[in-house]
Amino acid sequence: MTKETGMFVQKLRLRRGWSQEQLAELCALSVRTIQRVEQGQKASAESLKALASVFEVDFLDLKEAHMNKPTVTTDEALALTRVRKIKGFYIHLFQFAAVIAVLAAINVMSNPRYLWVGWVALGWGSGVLVHGLKVFDRVPFFTAAWEKRRVEQYLGRQI
Repeated sequence: MTKETGMFVQKLRLRRGWSQEQLAELCALSVRTIQRVEQGQKASAESLKALASVFEVDFLDLKEAHMNKPTVTTDEALALTRVRKIKGFYIHLFQFAAVIAVLAAINVMSNPRYLWVGWVALGWGSGVLVHGLKVFDRVPFFTAAWEKRRVEQYLGRQI
């Protein structure tokens, strides 16, 4: 199993709008197995057969996907990476909101005169803000364009 085969499986899964958990359930495999396959790690023939069956593709096509042609373009890989970063930010934001709400309730019930939860919210909220600025390219030195300029500069090819 190669990275390309894993990307092929991931591409098929995403085309159908399935999560890794949904694919695992349909194939009767563990979510960890799906993750390993998508990362290009070795998979058993039985796992590949289950995946081929669910995706309604030939087992040999799935097994040898990397030999036939690249299945994921550079643009698709970059887009997938970008979407994962955005998803990570929203997960971080949700965790922040949920934990701060619980801590606020605990604070108000235990010691309403001193709102210590504000300090926690300020610290963690700053981290969430920086994360969001980075993910949505609002900080100039975190953008792909900045990285490209720095690489070109390092290589001596001023743009």
